[in-house]
Amino acid sequence: MRTVFGAALFAAIFVATGAQAEPLKIRAGWSNTPTAMAPLIFAKPELLKHYGQSYVMEPIHFAGSAPEITALANGDLDIATLAPSSLAFAIENAKLTDLRVIGDENQDGVEGWFTSLFFVLKDSPIKTVTDLKGKVLASNAIGGGLDIGIRAMLRKNKLDDKRDVSIIEGPFPAMLSMLEEHKADLVATVPPFSFIGEAKGTARTLFTLRDAIGTSEFIFDVARKPFIDKNHAALVDFTEDWIRGLRWFMDEKNHDEAVKIIADYTKLPPKSLSDWVFTHKDLYRDPDHRANLKALQASLDIQQELGIQKTHIDVTKFADQSLVDEAAKRIN
Repeated sequence: MRTVFGAALFAAIFVATGAQAEPLKIRAGWSNTPTAMAPLIFAKPELLKHYGQSYVMEPIHFAGSAPEITALANGDLDIATLAPSSLAFAIENAKLTDLRVIGDENQDGVEGWFTSLFFVLKDSPIKTVTDLKGKVLASNAIGGGLDIGIRAMLRKNKLDDKRDVSIIEGPFPAMLSMLEEHKADLVATVPPFSFIGEAKGTARTLFTLRDAIGTSEFIFDVARKPFIDKNHAALVDFTEDWIRGLRWFMDEKNHDEAVKIIADYTKLPPKSLSDWVFTHKDLYRDPDHRANLKALQASLDIQQELGIQKTHIDVTKFADQSLVDEAAKRIN
């Protein structure tokens, strides 16, 4: 599904500026928003300095990270949103060794901010992680970030994630029902479903993703090196405008308008967003759009220890901080 937002924004800016040069078209993938910001980030055209001049952006929706990797490999996508597990898959399986991490989308477990919750039933006899032996555990995707958290927490408590438990998949909206209907003994949750679970009072937190793996670079942006090298100047302009848009969304004085923009786009009721989105109940977003490479390296190392990742991946060889470095200097 391709949104018309980018095309409409470009048309408005093109007419206003009378720009004649052909701007770089950046095709940016996303699968869930506001977790990923591509379809929303440029909702305030008056903040942008370069849109329609050096670049335009087309947000493209994908069902998940796997089809984004395929699109990158085929040259049908320029920027993708990945998690640590999908980055490893792209490098090891898809052989995209020219991938570079270029920006942050959000981080889990930053002190004072949200961390993903793993629920059991409130009246469950499961009191500690060791009580999970022989139980059924649910994550949203095998090999995904929350699945890694479950397996890491089991290993910390000397449980084998393949022998001692059964791990199944389930969509986030169904997690609480799976728990209440005893289809799973533990489920992984993210906003807003974690807040719904807490409000219902039927579930309690057994552990958090921060407990399992510490701070994690949960979702981040990647592009291929040849695309970056060829279009460096336009990508710095793009990153500068992204930072301006992100900081506007993060500014508490804009909260009500930001919630309305998100609600209008997602068709979610504003009241389901206002209490958490872009507050400290939400995942952390770096105001300079800078990926936390230390946290990402830690996640990659854990994946290797769990056997989900075959080789050691040195994240410094797969990162390019030059775009955020140059863009942030212009603003700061």
